[in-house]
Amino acid sequence: MATSSVMMPLGTEAPDFALTDVVTGRTISRDDYADATALLVMFICNHCPYVKHVAPQLAALSEDYLDSDVAIVAINSNDPEQYPEDSPSAMMAEATIRGYRFPYLFDDTQDVARAYTAACTPDFFLFGPERTLVYRGRLDHSRPDSGIPVTGDDLRAAIEAVRAGEPVADEQYPSMGCSIKYRVG
Repeated sequence: MATSSVMMPLGTEAPDFALTDVVTGRTISRDDYADATALLVMFICNHCPYVKHVAPQLAALSEDYLDSDVAIVAINSNDPEQYPEDSPSAMMAEATIRGYRFPYLFDDTQDVARAYTAACTPDFFLFGPERTLVYRGRLDHSRPDSGIPVTGDDLRAAIEAVRAGEPVADEQYPSMGCSIKYRVG
């Protein structure tokens, strides 16, 4: 059953994080991107059909904004005990296969997902230069088996507005996907 994003209130300060990039082994934190005009934090995973549906567009985003004023990180908070395909080693393989050019971080404690109120994969949070939330929700209106092409239009428009110093559109729609697999007990 699909889950919708919670839609954290606009203006919320970006919660801090310090997580391991499964590809490089480096610890990446929010403050590593203090000079970026925008910080995009994406909650994704490997096994979710909604993420698989948008994965090529995520790779394109990472390529399009590489070496720009936009910082992008992806975080997987799923319990790898329940979902071994979301383990750090599987994440490393996925990042390589997909051509992700952003750090793919593992949230072992799941505390970061809770701090961001991340509910589903994918779930997107875009923060402006002051690290306050300016956009949250969906990549675009495409869904698996919808026949609608994945373009990333909603998220890309928000990114470009931030880069131009313009306000992001008020009308924002929740993302939809698989629920984050929190540990039980």
